[in-house]
Amino acid sequence: MDLPQDIPTCRDNIDRLDDEILKLLNERSQYVIQIGHLKRQQDASAHLHTPGREVAIVERLMRQNPGPFPSEAIRPVYREIMSASLSLEGTQTIAYLGPPATFTHLAAMRKFGESAEYIPVNSIKDVFDEVERGRMRFGVVPIENSTEGVVNHTLDLFVDSPLLIYGEVMMEISHHVLSKASKLEDVKVVYSHPHAIAQCRNWLETNLPAVPIAEEPSTARAAERCVHDHSAGAIASELAAQLYGLTILRARIEDNVNNFTRFLVLSQKGAERTGRDKTSIIVSAKDRVGALYDLIRPFSSFGINMTKIESRPTRKKVWEYLFFMDLEGHQDDDRVKKALEEVKVRCQFLKVLGSYPAHQ
Repeated sequence: MDLPQDIPTCRDNIDRLDDEILKLLNERSQYVIQIGHLKRQQDASAHLHTPGREVAIVERLMRQNPGPFPSEAIRPVYREIMSASLSLEGTQTIAYLGPPATFTHLAAMRKFGESAEYIPVNSIKDVFDEVERGRMRFGVVPIENSTEGVVNHTLDLFVDSPLLIYGEVMMEISHHVLSKASKLEDVKVVYSHPHAIAQCRNWLETNLPAVPIAEEPSTARAAERCVHDHSAGAIASELAAQLYGLTILRARIEDNVNNFTRFLVLSQKGAERTGRDKTSIIVSAKDRVGALYDLIRPFSSFGINMTKIESRPTRKKVWEYLFFMDLEGHQDDDRVKKALEEVKVRCQFLKVLGSYPAHQ
């Protein structure tokens, strides 16, 4: 296309296109409202949020994007478009492990966008409770970190909870030193969550060897401690710096640059099949030789990739364990269904925690 050679004309054309985008966004919203109306006619309790549909929309647009608008920017742009559209049909309420500006808060926002309502609660158990009682539509909890391992409390709560896994968020965790101080040398104590401290241990020992390190229940609570104490520093997120008005004295201090945390989205309802799904289960092996091998053999027989296995004590009998497993595929897929049927007859206990879109 032939572009104008002067800035004012270029800006006029941008304004014209922005007007057209706004018109199209409002037209799109009318269809979203109509779909919500039709869904409620069919099922009053149905989720308006449909992750499978969101994945399909974004992937289709990324495939056909001719540029120069970057394809990787399509996902966050449409996350906000879809978040705002859903808010027209009622607020999407999400409970998360608080306080505000924790990494769980960031993960929830990454999943549901700026237009949802985020409610911080005091514990992972409270997240489960809020969703189980129907006070919140969704909940977001951490499940594992690439360097620190699994969050055992989250695994334990799944055993008795009726909730299902509705989705997952994989988020890169970047830790920063935040403070009201103007320079790092003025920091006399550093606060943070034990996991964040462990993930930055080498940096702390090298750069702040004489500074005391104090544990807090969350990185956000650590940032809050710095608001009125100019000699305090916190290891926390960029969002915490914005929320509490702190300066980032050092950015990205984590020892492992490949530091990711996986979060799960909880719901009373399951997610629809997308074709790129993951299924999570809990199983209990019978107490005999080769029991675990017998449990996992059906997955190999049906060509199912098992991406995770984690053991936890049952707390009911000494040396008796539950196994948490993640599988590629949806529980309604024929081969997954057949494999689970075989596992069921080989184990003492089997619970499907949900099938949901795998993080893209």
